[in-house]
Amino acid sequence: MMATVAPTPDVLIIGAGPAGLGAAAALATRGVDVLVLEREADAGGVPRHSDHLGYGIRDLHRFLTGPDYARRLVDLAVGAGATVRTGAMVTGWTDAGAAEVTSPEGRLRISASATVLATGARERPRPARLVPGDRPQGVFTTGQLQNLVHLQHGVPGTRAVVVGAEAVSWSAVLTLRGAGCRTVLMTTEHSSPESYAAFNLVGKRVIRTAVATRTRIVNVLGRSRLRAVEIENLDTGARRTVDCDTLVFTGDWIPDNELARAAGIELDAASKGPLVDAALRTSRDGVFAAGNLLHPVDTADIAVLDGRHVAAQVHAWLDGARPRRAAVRLAVRPPLRWVSPGLWRADDPAPARGRLLMWADELRRRPTVTVSQGAREISHRRLPWPASPGRVFRVPSAILDDVDPAGPPVTLSVS
Repeated sequence: MMATVAPTPDVLIIGAGPAGLGAAAALATRGVDVLVLEREADAGGVPRHSDHLGYGIRDLHRFLTGPDYARRLVDLAVGAGATVRTGAMVTGWTDAGAAEVTSPEGRLRISASATVLATGARERPRPARLVPGDRPQGVFTTGQLQNLVHLQHGVPGTRAVVVGAEAVSWSAVLTLRGAGCRTVLMTTEHSSPESYAAFNLVGKRVIRTAVATRTRIVNVLGRSRLRAVEIENLDTGARRTVDCDTLVFTGDWIPDNELARAAGIELDAASKGPLVDAALRTSRDGVFAAGNLLHPVDTADIAVLDGRHVAAQVHAWLDGARPRRAAVRLAVRPPLRWVSPGLWRADDPAPARGRLLMWADELRRRPTVTVSQGAREISHRRLPWPASPGRVFRVPSAILDDVDPAGPPVTLSVS
């Protein structure tokens, strides 16, 4: 079947999660013709099936459940004048850069003056983590669990083990609790839980969930239905068996970067998301990226603010603004894994909220961040918040103010 050429919007946004909807609302408010495509049957992204409080704090200054927050974002985008089409999957690109779309109306070919990729990120499932053992029913990621409970109204089980101890892990615990399933243990390979201290305190004293640090799952037991997991202490090698009928793998995020790769966009080798500058431009002219596609993974309200930031840059692009300088590459040293944005220009705007976003694989409670360009140390700053695994580490972008725009690549390190 031949693809039908669809009306040409000013901006095409791929993904109707928080970042895409945030960008759509901001652009449409400026009078830009915006089309948002979402492959799912409903817009709103992950918050749609995360039925607990904690959404909307930074962007809407509200304290909402996930479904309420998702509806509010959709209403804001549509109310501003954006068109949101669900059930529409972008499957590829033409040689001219048009998006090839499969939708309820058939196959479409959509061209736009600018495109924003806001396809988000997903958790790695058990097979990608190479966890050995049987292959029984009862094994989920957080997204699969919340889909089962909140959208399909299913029941996961009665006793659960959760892999991970970050914010999304506690989201899984709350979902399990609401479904009548008790979390008997959370397990993490790190020396302390990755989540914020307030989450850990509530989890320990209110939900009464134990967290086993420096541990990992080495065996899954159960033929047709999960009956137990075997857990190993990474320091001593000691193993024990924990009875459970539900196992949830949380975190360990990877960007949904298939469309970026298909477009030939340069990816960051560490984060696996598109390599962007502070204006969130990718290596392909007129194509921008925003949200957890770039920083897997941050909170939904930060993704919305990212969308608002990219909207301003897209609007400037439509008005003819183009980068005037070559970019300086940003890199990191362990225990930092990646930094976003990964490119810096002296004449670019500050990144969203004036922050560089990084990911740390080891805990640094009182971190000092050092910036070096070539063999020269440019600046350093001690920060009052930790660099912790399992959540984004935020660093004021002003730390790059003395970077030589014509100099060699910049390296950021933490001690």
